[in-house]
Amino acid sequence: MGRFAYNKSQFQVLAQQALEQARKVGASDAQVEVSEGQGMSVGVRNGQIENVEHNRDKSLSISVFDGQRRGHASTSDFSAEAIARTAQAAFDIARYTAEDDCAGLPEVEMLAIGQQQPQLDLYHPWDLTPQSAAKIALRAEKAAFAVDPRIRNSEGASVSAQESHFVLANSRGFCDGYATSSHSLSCAPIAGRGDDMQRDYWWTSECDPADLASPEAVGRYAAERALSRLKARKLSTRKCPVLFESPLASGLIGSFTHAISGGALYRKSSFLQDSLGQQVWADHIDLIEDPTLPKRRGSAPFDSEGVATHKRSLVDGGVVQGYLLGTYSARKLGMQTTGNAGGAHNLLLQSRLTQAKDDLRAMLRKLDTGLFAIELMGHGVNYVTGDYSRGVMGFWVEGGKIRYPVQEITIAGNLRDMLRNVVAVGADTHTYGSKTTGSILIDGMTVGGAG
Repeated sequence: MGRFAYNKSQFQVLAQQALEQARKVGASDAQVEVSEGQGMSVGVRNGQIENVEHNRDKSLSISVFDGQRRGHASTSDFSAEAIARTAQAAFDIARYTAEDDCAGLPEVEMLAIGQQQPQLDLYHPWDLTPQSAAKIALRAEKAAFAVDPRIRNSEGASVSAQESHFVLANSRGFCDGYATSSHSLSCAPIAGRGDDMQRDYWWTSECDPADLASPEAVGRYAAERALSRLKARKLSTRKCPVLFESPLASGLIGSFTHAISGGALYRKSSFLQDSLGQQVWADHIDLIEDPTLPKRRGSAPFDSEGVATHKRSLVDGGVVQGYLLGTYSARKLGMQTTGNAGGAHNLLLQSRLTQAKDDLRAMLRKLDTGLFAIELMGHGVNYVTGDYSRGVMGFWVEGGKIRYPVQEITIAGNLRDMLRNVVAVGADTHTYGSKTTGSILIDGMTVGGAG
């Protein structure tokens, strides 16, 4: 791995060919993306190799504009004839679509043209054979089985190594791209027997394989999590504080960013409609978007339209400072793109109350008596109203100490109240995808149980 069939210069030539074809068929503007990716994943289970998968793909996509009409087409054939047919297909689609006064490419001054690009260090190929990947996965699973005799089974361990590169170009002078990589290792052991069986998992994911946690550490921690779930009980219905483990807490960030994204806002399907400048989070919460961090999945010098990205504050002291907008949604709202076509970049949630000593044990003490949630189930989030209801697995905590695991319960509330009722954010930070946060303690949620 680590060798692509095409290099960046060849992609730039193909992109320019596609733009020229779009011009020839009559497009007033056009955008082209050329991409290529390859990878491998290997899974093992109970000491045996279960699957080996290789993937390789390439694509050239063209979006053309006939005035304020837009059409899109794509192909995996990079021949001149195929590119010409794809440009014609996109233009034919555009001719039969309705005019939209918000359609069109970004303004030239918004594009990342002639700027010094940050050194993001996003490409680290991993030269793995299926045999070496299987050995790594087997080490993780073996470490899980070695933790305790009660680890009797496994849903397996897997290793994945992926890499890709692309070039984005448009008819307004932008043409650039870069390569990225993403590698991961996970393990999912099963503890117990009979009616008392529990599974859990853990993982490590980085763009540089040298930064991955060791297979033994992943396997051991996954096993410890599965063991901690044994002899789980139910709870009666009550109202209490809930501590979200840091990987789950990133989901709260995701719910917030969905609600301040342009698509939800201009469609008026967000509970945070017209929230700019409004107090939405607790007054000690800050949320930073930083696309310039090296080796991070959410880092990018420009968005999926070629608009330059910048570090900025989304929430300052609980007050919303900005939305997440691409060119189209920004025009719909009468605003300017924020460089978020394609989504948010690295998001870092922080509390002004957090101290270095606020590890998970300290957060459990702050919780005192309540629910510590480690797994959520279902998709019970209504982004129009903010209503929130999820199945949960976790632990009941009393006096700041875990007393017993709990299951078959739900937690419910409204995201407006939940964000305002954030009591504390831990220093036990974890990065899940492009979101980084510590555990989050929220007061006053409803826990639905057996009665």
